[in-house]
Amino acid sequence: MLSDWRWGLGLGGGLPLWFPGLRSVIWKLLLCLWFGSAVALAQAPAEIARQAVQDWQAGKYSLDPAQAIGKSPEEAIKLLERSIAFAPPPSGLSVNLGEPQVQATPNGTLVRFPAAVGTLGGEVRVTLRAGEVTRISFIPQGGQLPGWIRSPVAWTLFVGITLAWLWLLRGRTPLGRWWREGWALVREHRRTYLGLNLLLYGLYILGSVLAYTEPRLVRLLQEMVGGALEQVGIGGAATAGPLGLALVIFYWNLTRGLLLTTALPGMALGIPALLINAVRYFIFGFALSPVALPTGAFIAHIPTLIIELQAYILGTFGGLVLLNKVMKGEGYRAGIRALALATYLGTFFLLIGAWYEAFEVLYLVR
Repeated sequence: MLSDWRWGLGLGGGLPLWFPGLRSVIWKLLLCLWFGSAVALAQAPAEIARQAVQDWQAGKYSLDPAQAIGKSPEEAIKLLERSIAFAPPPSGLSVNLGEPQVQATPNGTLVRFPAAVGTLGGEVRVTLRAGEVTRISFIPQGGQLPGWIRSPVAWTLFVGITLAWLWLLRGRTPLGRWWREGWALVREHRRTYLGLNLLLYGLYILGSVLAYTEPRLVRLLQEMVGGALEQVGIGGAATAGPLGLALVIFYWNLTRGLLLTTALPGMALGIPALLINAVRYFIFGFALSPVALPTGAFIAHIPTLIIELQAYILGTFGGLVLLNKVMKGEGYRAGIRALALATYLGTFFLLIGAWYEAFEVLYLVR
């Protein structure tokens, strides 16, 4: 009789196979247990996030940053970190808590809920680490970027414009002529140009060095920048690939960095552009200091810093040349032309920088 027993299901202890259907029953039970555990694990972050969103909308996470005044540096940083991580929800926010999307990320578990503010769609994102909610935010759909920028047609045109610009610089074309006139202007006012490079790159280095005294404040500033990029819509641009990402980087740096905050203030005789970029370079140095970045990522980002920051230096330079020409009696119109030529040079630097930064983000620092 003992010889009729079959042992060896591999489940430990051995189970007789002569019992009808025993093997099938056991495997079904194990499968049910496995599936139930997987569902439970998937639901746990969603349930935590769902409750957190309800508490967030009820104001339980709200914190006034002014409470940091008078606190010790460590306490102040903690309060500021929390106020940034749990910024108040926008007025009129409605959230669909019944359709969570759970995603594992290097920073923890990300749970997304469809949401809207009036007619503006978007999503509420909840970040969890070890079961604890560390961040809640509303991200509008598309951010502040125009809709056309996500079109493959726009990406193709951007590639064509880049190649055409590079080709036309060599010939007797308006683009080539402006390029040569721009660098002739730099040579004519080389002392101003070199002085600006020393000043602004120097402020960047100063910010990077001072960051070593407050590394936690650096990380806080990086979180602020990261949150701002998400609101803008740049954070998700990497999913568009190198063409889409390069176009987004170029568009944002050109419109917000070079035109609105450098060339436009530069029209007011240059000084406002100089002051804006002096503050900008110091903050950039503080936020992008090696103290808070992996060594490999920082080294890969150095060309981006040199190229893109040079674009803003050229724009600031144009504003100061405008001031110089007005003071020498050459007229405001001549100064505006100098500013336009310097801005043209800066635009080309941003173009090259955008292509490199897209390559860096997608392939060098991952």
